[in-house]
Amino acid sequence: MGGRGVIRLKYVHAFRDRTGRMRYYFRRHGKRSALPGLPGSSEFMAGYAAQLNSPPKEGEPRPVAAPGTFAALAIRYFGSPQYLRLSATSRSNYRRVIDSFLEQHGHRRVDQMARAHVDVVIGGMADKPGAGIILLKRIRTLIRYAMALGWTDRDPTAGVKAYKSKEIHTWNESEITTFEKHWPEGSRERLAFSLLLYTGQRGSDVHRMLWADIAADTIRVAQRKTATKLIIPIHDDLQRVLAMANRGDATILVTAYCQPFTVKGFGNMISTAIRDAGLPARCKAHGLRKAAARRLAEAGCSASEIAAITGHKTLAEVERYTRAADQERLARQAIQRQSANQSGKPELDKVANTTEGLTKINSLIAKMALPRGLEPLFSP
Repeated sequence: MGGRGVIRLKYVHAFRDRTGRMRYYFRRHGKRSALPGLPGSSEFMAGYAAQLNSPPKEGEPRPVAAPGTFAALAIRYFGSPQYLRLSATSRSNYRRVIDSFLEQHGHRRVDQMARAHVDVVIGGMADKPGAGIILLKRIRTLIRYAMALGWTDRDPTAGVKAYKSKEIHTWNESEITTFEKHWPEGSRERLAFSLLLYTGQRGSDVHRMLWADIAADTIRVAQRKTATKLIIPIHDDLQRVLAMANRGDATILVTAYCQPFTVKGFGNMISTAIRDAGLPARCKAHGLRKAAARRLAEAGCSASEIAAITGHKTLAEVERYTRAADQERLARQAIQRQSANQSGKPELDKVANTTEGLTKINSLIAKMALPRGLEPLFSP
């Protein structure tokens, strides 16, 4: 519940009854309890606090999902080959989004969901367009699995469009230089930054790189998201930074307590480093992966060569990453050609629309004998 300027209370849901009156209830683990009064009132907040602080009774069984509901569908899906063959990271991400959806809609029947319901759910995420896009994908995943099971014969998500998410900013050379000036070689932050920039990998892969992954002048990567295996030559700048790092631990990057980073911990560390360097909020860790692809494109690498570094499955994904770099490179080539061609104009002695050229052409035409039947009708 809530909107702009309104505090959202976890597990609180609302609906309008047949008389038009708003009703509020607390729902957790499939169990609903009515809340008294209006949100913000003392009786409402007291009831909410009592429900929130009331743990499930020990040994109390979790309510069984009713047949045909999204909760029941999710149970089937989480045990399906379609779900289990996903990577561990993808399974975790899918589960997080679906469980969040079930908190509010798990008790609803799958075959009763209509297009209007999907519009309402996704429309309520205008302030989080990226999350709305992901939620729509996961609802669609559940619906299509339900269709395969025969639980419904229609897809209410068909044609629904989520909000456009903001494209992740690709770091420019000025921003890269700013970070490098703030974090010198030998610092953990510079090491993390260099691994992101010169391998072109996601943070979920960089944080778990091992010293044992390095062989001669290459580093081996098994991407967590796609299971793609790569052997990436180590850039000279990265080689220099690695040579200054402490090799006392198995993982290349460790916390202040000499422990491997978690994905979230690594993200927090690099985000703090970016902020401390005085860079704008648009600079994100993932933008360094895009910067790596941009640099490769600017160096004239083909889409296939770039994919060999980044591990993208399709060339269309690479093109999306390097579109801006390609546009600038082609635009520069166009301007250079135009500049070399005297401001874009052909040389005067090679055209026939100069005064001298036209005089010569008209003289030649006057001397030419026209075929019979094409003589002028009237003499000048």
